[in-house]
Amino acid sequence: MQKIFFILLFLLPLICFGQNDTTVSITKEKKAAKWHSDESSDMNVFHSQKLINANTVEVLPKGIMEFRVAHAFGDIAGHDGGIKPFFGLESAYDVRIGVQVGLTDKLNVILARAKGGGTPNAPAQLYELGLKYQFMKQENDSRHPFSLTLFANSVVSSMVADTTPGLESSFSKFSDRTSEVIQLMIARKFGKISLQLSPTYLTRGYVINGDDKNLFALGGAVRIPLTSRFIFIADYFHTFRSQKSKDTFADPSQVVPLKFYDALGVGFEILTAGHVFHLNFTNATDLLENRFIPHTFKSWSKGGFRWSFTISRNFTIFRDKKNK
Repeated sequence: MQKIFFILLFLLPLICFGQNDTTVSITKEKKAAKWHSDESSDMNVFHSQKLINANTVEVLPKGIMEFRVAHAFGDIAGHDGGIKPFFGLESAYDVRIGVQVGLTDKLNVILARAKGGGTPNAPAQLYELGLKYQFMKQENDSRHPFSLTLFANSVVSSMVADTTPGLESSFSKFSDRTSEVIQLMIARKFGKISLQLSPTYLTRGYVINGDDKNLFALGGAVRIPLTSRFIFIADYFHTFRSQKSKDTFADPSQVVPLKFYDALGVGFEILTAGHVFHLNFTNATDLLENRFIPHTFKSWSKGGFRWSFTISRNFTIFRDKKNK
């Protein structure tokens, strides 16, 4: 599976550069500006590359680079929250800093570094390389009724290997450090409301005995404008985990028995003249699909949710000579 993934990851750009450009004929500067106003484009299903935990079908125009910082804090309530850690604000649980660049109007490349949830003394230390390719963009005609985008990534953990067996960091070879995600996103804008489905496949190089090496998850996302600049957003992922895996982690003989939950996020998107800002609340225990799909063990009903924020800004880094 990993060999197939890497062939896809590195050959896809060669295939996609040969595709015909079927996007609407507007300047790259106007395209980039669309991300900062909910009134300027009817055909942007979403106005950011990610909502809370979910990627979106959107891609950046050619020559545009998005710089994005995401920061997740500790639990607001429950056993690990409350007033002592000041409702999670004293904990930098996870941080992701990354860029996404439009190589063409359809193909984007993603590079990022994430702290990873892990443990306070042993963060996952993740490096992400990803691609997004948009096969179809929703338009005002019967031939383009929805947007369709493929996302794929490979994530490598650089955390120190542990010789103790049965731990997340019990790496014996480099491939144990890797995980890959392939995700197909299907979205449509109904008036002002945007909906998306995200079937997702995850494979991991190493898992402890009894866990699932390969996982399928189904994600969903919604965006509902409350005003032209203030938008409600939410996303949800259900992981189809085997009963054997559930029983393994819930076994009372474990040092810390765990029960897994679906990742649910709710929040608000705030559009400004130059930035897109997200204020989020989620029980997801990591920022990357490779981590929160198999590892979400916090429950909203038990106060195990945290607040996070994301801020992004777009820059023009190159232009076509013909459009210079």
